[in-house]
Amino acid sequence: MNGGAGTGTVVVTGGGIIGLACAHYLARAGFRVTVIDRAGIGQACSYANCGYVCPSHVLPLNAPGALLAGVQSLFRPRSAFRIKPQLRFDIYRWLFEFARRCTHDRMIAAGHCLQPLLESSMNEYRRLFDSTALEGEWKEQGLLYVFETDEGFASFSQTDELLTETYGLAARRIEGNELTGFDVALKDGLAGAYFYDDDASLRPDRLIREWRSELTQSGVEFVEHCALERVHRSNGRISTLETSNGELAADHYVFAAGAWSSELATELGCSLPIEPGKGYSLTMSRPDPCPQYPMLFPEHRIGVTPFDEGYRIGSMMEFVGFDSSIPEHRIQQLRESTRPYLIAPADNEAVAGAEETWYGWRPMTWDSLPIIGRVPGLDNGLLATGHNMLGLTLAPATGRLIAEIACEQPTHVDIDAFSPARF
Repeated sequence: MNGGAGTGTVVVTGGGIIGLACAHYLARAGFRVTVIDRAGIGQACSYANCGYVCPSHVLPLNAPGALLAGVQSLFRPRSAFRIKPQLRFDIYRWLFEFARRCTHDRMIAAGHCLQPLLESSMNEYRRLFDSTALEGEWKEQGLLYVFETDEGFASFSQTDELLTETYGLAARRIEGNELTGFDVALKDGLAGAYFYDDDASLRPDRLIREWRSELTQSGVEFVEHCALERVHRSNGRISTLETSNGELAADHYVFAAGAWSSELATELGCSLPIEPGKGYSLTMSRPDPCPQYPMLFPEHRIGVTPFDEGYRIGSMMEFVGFDSSIPEHRIQQLRESTRPYLIAPADNEAVAGAEETWYGWRPMTWDSLPIIGRVPGLDNGLLATGHNMLGLTLAPATGRLIAEIACEQPTHVDIDAFSPARF
């Protein structure tokens, strides 16, 4: 969108990748922007994920069979997709609504809603890196889906056919005997892979660090360790925010609080059924040989990303509430899951030294669609949350949409499916 269309002030609650993207487009539109965060900027789910920007991830989590996998995980604590029994009504309501949407038709429909947003974000990332001095290790190298077994390879061929015929997302099929020539880090004897060359990757922590610096230079104010405590409303508008650092007043308020968004539901007077989906990552020095391409190992639900000066393994989807522990068995599971695929697996003594272990809570909605739009009943409140596993991927398109809504301009993609009023 063109700059200069907005006037007034905006407070953005949430300093993750979505909050930064909103600040970027709002500031470019002419607003004076303040970003507050309960912890540090970019320290939550945005910090150490695998950095995929992936139009190929058009299919939502609530696919047929997804809930069955979750139920089976009740009896398999080491399952990569796990639901922990909890004494909370909200999680069971969420799972019930999620289960209702685990059908083929709803999966396809959700994918059609997501695809324009995915394509928009890819285009916005390209513009961002072309028009600024940001680095972020942006690489349009594609994403490789690697399979250990013939059964897994054959099963994914049906998914690839669906992606090609329904969404036009064609991949290159690579047979097992071609894989070592494609990437020298892969072992002999693997079944094969599919390569989606329109996907990209970046290093999230580096992008956030540089983006924050650039936004600060352009006048955006960042306030860390500033927790939102109350939202004061009057006559269908938000009047002020009460925070741990005092009151804040603005013309517009954007709530990009990620997995914590459900805590704002009462304050905003709307339903925000978001559950934290916990994931883990392990960042270490580059192995030898190091993968040349970002990779997914779907049979083990593991992703690996090579960076310029490091290497990251990430995975897991745990519905365990706001559990902040990092169990050693989960980190070991990340390491061991690379063994069938890589010549230098992460549990090899030569590469096993970890620079950093990490967890983050993804903001999961029961229909796998983000929440983007005006807060129902509050003219100057906007929501930008619930991006599930695609926060990094969808950030620029979301930021652009929020700025368009604040400027009362037509949105560049249809946002009806993402409306906060749908719950």
